This record gives sequence, structure tokens and C-alpha cells, in this order.
Amino acid sequence: MRNTFLPFSKPCITESEIASVADVLRSGWITTGPKAAQFEADFKAYTGCADAVAMTSETSVMQCLVRALGLGPGDEVITPSMTWVSMVNITCLCGAKPVFVDCDRDTLMVRPEAVEAAITPRTKLIVPVHFAGAVLDLEPLRKIAEKHNIPLVEDAAHALGAEYKGEKIGAKGHVMFSFHPIKNITTGEGGMFVTDDLDLAARMRSLKFHGLGADAYDRQTHGRAPQAQVLEPGYKFNMPDMQAVLGIGQLARVDEMNARRARIAGLYDEAFSAMPEILPVRNPEGYGFKHSHHLYVVRIVSDKITRDEFTAELKDRNIGTGLHFRCVHLQKFFRDTFGCKPGMLPDTEWNSERICSLPFFPDMTEEDVADVVNSCKDILSNR
Repeated sequence: MRNTFLPFSKPCITESEIASVADVLRSGWITTGPKAAQFEADFKAYTGCADAVAMTSETSVMQCLVRALGLGPGDEVITPSMTWVSMVNITCLCGAKPVFVDCDRDTLMVRPEAVEAAITPRTKLIVPVHFAGAVLDLEPLRKIAEKHNIPLVEDAAHALGAEYKGEKIGAKGHVMFSFHPIKNITTGEGGMFVTDDLDLAARMRSLKFHGLGADAYDRQTHGRAPQAQVLEPGYKFNMPDMQAVLGIGQLARVDEMNARRARIAGLYDEAFSAMPEILPVRNPEGYGFKHSHHLYVVRIVSDKITRDEFTAELKDRNIGTGLHFRCVHLQKFFRDTFGCKPGMLPDTEWNSERICSLPFFPDMTEEDVADVVNSCKDILSNR
């Protein structure tokens, strides 16, 4: 058994990145400033998007988004239940209703036909989720959204560095990213909205900073425009420089870190091919994409041990796990408020009862991977 605990995720931060944060702290300008502007510019260059707006979290991006799109009571938002709760919570907070769609049992991502079947005259937004670093088949989803004249906004919290048919995720359309510590890059907390709609980007930039007619940092005057006035009530979601400078360094290394993730995934894939009780999430087929390897998610499919028993035994062996995700629609608030019941999303529910995320981060060693694999073998052999 390991002598030290192996977490399921750990940020990969270099000494030079730590030094860059210290430099900002010494600079006298630690709130939104030149580093936030550079992070947005670097993100535009990396993804190929038309504009990028940095915020304090992806959840804050979502909050500005529903405001910018004018969502409110009577409106509906189509979302998978196999996701984190942020978009669903923001939908409810603005008075709209989440409409849950089932995921594919193997890939854990929504199917285009399920999305289209859920559309009603009240549908005002579609938010599909790229899962664990794999990429949705975007072309049919974009066609459905265009056909029904409904905004499509991708949740790409798991997909920075991933590609769809040769293009970086974020190059087209409206896309949201997260920089939480477990993500492919981190700013501690943080998020980014990217879009090819410059008017929407301007609205999001205003909403994230009090609804002013100027950004928190004016790129021409290198300060805040003194004549800025409130155009509409907004929020306080601007990313400070001491976070943005960490993002600059992380973004410069994202392809390198994703390559390390891919190597670890390959080791896991090989090991678990001989363990039928551990079923990794399957990659989608039929279209070209590049994986960002954000998480390594498996399903425990043994009739001799449950997922919860399995993860508890791993913890006893000093190995951490995550759960991505417990299905949203069967959590208490959504059962009580919207009448969601077991059986309404069978593939989502099947996975929710069995999934766990194994340790997976760029600085893992081959010895770490071997510890995880051998512990899994040991747990299963004892059953």
C-alpha cells in the first residue's frame, strides 16, 4: 500500500508560474489589468476564437449568459443531467426551467436526436457538455440549433485543447471554459467565454463588470475609462491579474500537459483491458476529434462490489477518486421542484450509480499509475 495519499487530481504549476504571480503582487496592480488583457488575447490566439472574455468562474460566465440572452420565467434550457450543477442552478435562479436529456451510455454525452426531441416553443438555449476531454459531434447539434433558431452554447469545461474536425474547441460558436484547479489549466478559480459574435462578447464584457460601458481595464488608456456609466445593472465577475498571469503560463503549456495526460490514459487503457469489471468511458466514433484527456472516468460493473464500496477501498489504500457526476435530475431540489423521478433518464442513471474518476493529472508517475492499477486488481481479486 502507498505511504502517501494520491489525490484524484492535482494542479501542475511550475516555479516560474509561481514567480509570475509574485511579480504581479509586487507590481502594485493586482486587480484586472494588463495580465487579464494578455490572457484573453492569448486565449484568442490559442483557440482561434473571435473574442474571449475572462471571468471569475465558468459559473459567472453562465450567469452573465442567461442575462445577456434574456432568459426568464417560462423559458426552457436543454441540458444533460450528466453534468455539474452550475448551468442547471443558474437556469433556475433566473426563473427558467431546465429540461434534462439522457446521455449515451458509452460516451456519457448527449445525442443530437435526444436534444431535438426535447425542443419546445419555450426552448431558449441548448447547452451540451463535452465530457472528460472527449468532444461532442457538433455539426448535427449546430444544424439543429440553426433550424430552430435557438442559441447553442458549448460547456467545454473539460475540453481545453481538444479539437473537432481539425479545429480547436472554441474556434466557432459560443463556448464556456473553466479554470478550476482540476481542469486542464487553472487560474485558481476562473472561466472564459469565447464567441464569434462580437456584439454578444461586448454585452458579456459589460455585464461582468457592473454593466458599465467600459471594461475593468481599458486596453488603450491602460486604466479604467473615467467617463464609464452603467448601461444596465451588472455583476462583479472580472478576473484579477494575479489569477490571469497564472493562466498565461498554464495556457502556454496546455498542449504539453495534455500530452502527458494522454500518456497516462494509454497506460490505464492497457491495464483495464484485462479487467472486465472496470469499464472506461468509451470515446465517440464516426467523426474526427482530438481528446484533451481531462478525466479518466470508469464504470464499476461488477456484481460483487458497488462503486461506493470500490472507492472506499481505494481510499483505504491511500488512493483518491472523484465522481463525475452524480446525475442532477435526481438530486433533492430537482425531484421536489420539477417532479423528476428515477427511470426518466435510464442511461444517465445507470452511469451515475457506477462511475468514478481515477487519479489523473500531468505530474503522475508511472509508479503512481501502477499503484492505482495494482490496487484495483487487489480489490477485485478479494471479491
